[in-house]
Amino acid sequence: MLPRGYVFSHKDGQSDHIFQHILPHTVSQQRRIEAHLNVTNFIGPLMYVPRLIPTYQWTPVEQPDVSFSPNDVKGSNRKRRRDNHSQNDLKRQCFGSPGPHNQPARNAIFTSQPATGPGSSREMCNSYSSIPTCSSAVSKTGGCVPSLREGSHQSSFHPSSVSDKLSQQILNLFHACEQQNDDLEKKEQCRAALQRDIQTILPCAQVFLAGSSLNGFGSRSSDADLCLVIEEGTVNHRTDAVYVLSLVRKLFYTLSYIERPQLIRAKVPILKFRDRVSGVEFDLNFNNTVGIRNTFLLRTYAYVEKRVRPIILVIKKWASHHRINDASRGTLSSYTLVLMVLHYLQTLPEPVIPCLQMDYPECFNPTMDIHLVPSGPSNILAFVSKNQSSLGDLLLGFLKYYATVFKWDKHVISVREAKALPKTSCREWRDKFICVEEPFDRTNTARAVHEKVKFETIKAEFTESYQVLQLRKDLNFILPLKNTRPKR
Repeated sequence: MLPRGYVFSHKDGQSDHIFQHILPHTVSQQRRIEAHLNVTNFIGPLMYVPRLIPTYQWTPVEQPDVSFSPNDVKGSNRKRRRDNHSQNDLKRQCFGSPGPHNQPARNAIFTSQPATGPGSSREMCNSYSSIPTCSSAVSKTGGCVPSLREGSHQSSFHPSSVSDKLSQQILNLFHACEQQNDDLEKKEQCRAALQRDIQTILPCAQVFLAGSSLNGFGSRSSDADLCLVIEEGTVNHRTDAVYVLSLVRKLFYTLSYIERPQLIRAKVPILKFRDRVSGVEFDLNFNNTVGIRNTFLLRTYAYVEKRVRPIILVIKKWASHHRINDASRGTLSSYTLVLMVLHYLQTLPEPVIPCLQMDYPECFNPTMDIHLVPSGPSNILAFVSKNQSSLGDLLLGFLKYYATVFKWDKHVISVREAKALPKTSCREWRDKFICVEEPFDRTNTARAVHEKVKFETIKAEFTESYQVLQLRKDLNFILPLKNTRPKR
């Protein structure tokens, strides 16, 4: 992406290796930019709009309360055949499939107004009219994953899912806490402004919104994760990431809408800051592209079955209330908790959700060009499970599974394979209290739990909450609802 003469030099060491390697291009640079659906700016006039999830669809589209299994047989949870995939499956999936979706969505209107004049992005565009928009009543793919701007709308639940008091409490808390479209809009406005300003010092940079803000599991109080990508590839975090983020931090000191920029020199360096306009806290990383891949994997799981989002949001609130949801303090990260819930839902005798990476390998190929990742799951259909357990039963089952069933010392949680893998003696799993496999790079997302006392605390919370909830069947006994709902 960067010209070969564009090389950083700095005291921390040479960075040439990541900036002078040109990625193999399956498509032209223009089409790579046009296919970038993570709410990024298009460059120049649009010449081609591939069959992808519409990026900007402000008008909510009501989804019919009808779901289909991956093999198009309604009411069946049989997995799609996944043998005989050729090496060209990815190419056909993204570009070559015949049909009406190869053309731009009818009635869709794309606009892109280049910025002019001096000053920061927020000074130039008070209402952000400079970012591209897509307005369409029908620009929607046939899959279950909604466009990026209609994520908070969800069709009604089956009566059996919310028939009891506990299930209704879960659903009500979900509706009260789930991230709204205007919350996402605030984060996107800051992201768009940051990209424009960062491009003044790094012309080829792209800024991706990632994490819970985009994966469907965010709440109204969620912070936002951003990924700065210059060129996808291996990054020396001790030199390249720290240096680039240091450059960006210097820029941030000149931007009136950014306050409190702070560089955290962790294993994955982070630039933390606050958007003065919206009040949202942001974490910006450099080239941590696995976070973009898992964002869209989780986003697909969030919408492939209606019960997933309410269960996960409530479990995150529960873990936070019991102080076991903070990786910086040696407990579970929110990402790890999400993977634990997905694993439980996958491994029930009648699974509630499928294994997307096994059923749709071409949509979640770990080598897919990062600019095409958002479009990968655009046509995955909703999963219809034979398991019609209520939200309350699923929450109780989740607590029971990790309190009494799962063998922490013998198994690795794997969403990638939808099963508990045997714990081996390799470095990643050896002497670790909790092992949760990252679906793409296969590292341990629970490595922060490195103290036995914290591990025992986590297990104790699962056990105690399971016993109390089983007896009381009332969410208030493990998560006080009055103190959990956001203050309006």
